[in-house]
Amino acid sequence: MEPEQFFPEQRFAVPGYALRSGSTLDRATVVKFMERTYAELDPQQPIGHLAATVDRYLGRDTPLWWVMPADSPAPAAGLWLGQATDQRSGVLHPYVLLLYVAPNHRRRGIATGLLGVAHQWATQQGHRQISLQVFSHNRAAQALYSSLGYRPEAVLMKKEFNNS
Repeated sequence: MEPEQFFPEQRFAVPGYALRSGSTLDRATVVKFMERTYAELDPQQPIGHLAATVDRYLGRDTPLWWVMPADSPAPAAGLWLGQATDQRSGVLHPYVLLLYVAPNHRRRGIATGLLGVAHQWATQQGHRQISLQVFSHNRAAQALYSSLGYRPEAVLMKKEFNNS
C-alpha cells in the first residue's frame, strides 16, 4: 500500500502540526534533512554520499512522511522508511532511514508521533518488527527509542584501513 493511500494530509497527534505523505518528488528535501542530521551529529563528517544514498533507496515502496507546522509551508520533521532483512530470521521489514525534527520543533512529541505513524503503517502491512540504527554518541535518540520499546540487538563494529 502506498503511503499516500494510507495517510493523506491529516491532523497530526501534536497540536499545531499536520501529517503529509511524501513521494519521490521530495528528493531534495530528503537530502537536505539527511545533511542536517549528519551535520548536527558531527560537522566534520563527510556528507557528499547522502544524495547518492537517497537516489539509491527513495522509491514508491519506501514510505515518507512530513510533519507540517500550521504556520509554515516548510516541513518541521520527516520520517523515511526503507527495507532491511533481519540478520537472524531473514524476514524483510521496515527500517528507519531518516527521522529528523528541526531544532526549533523538538521536545514536542513530534518524533514520537512520527514513529507511531511508522508503527501503525508497519503493522497494517503485516510486519512484525521495525528496526533502525542510531549513532552511539546520540544519547537523546537512544533514550527516545528505548522509551518506545526499541532494544539493542547488535553492536556494529568496523575497522578502517589506510590505503594511501
